[in-house]
Amino acid sequence: MKILFLLLSLILLLVQGAAGERGRGEEGQIKCWRQRGFCTIHACPQATHIIGKCS
Repeated sequence: MKILFLLLSLILLLVQGAAGERGRGEEGQIKCWRQRGFCTIHACPQATHIIGKCS
C-alpha cells in the first residue's frame, strides 16, 4: 500500500512537470507581443528582425 502511495505521488509530480514544460513555449510569444513583434515559423519577412524566436 505504501508503494502505491509513493507511485501516485511520483506520477502527479511528473504530470506537473510536463505541464510546466508545455507552458514555457508560450512565454516567448508573450515577450514578442510586448515588444510589438509577431511570431513566425518561417524566415522573417524583409525589413523585420528577430526577437528571440519571434520576428
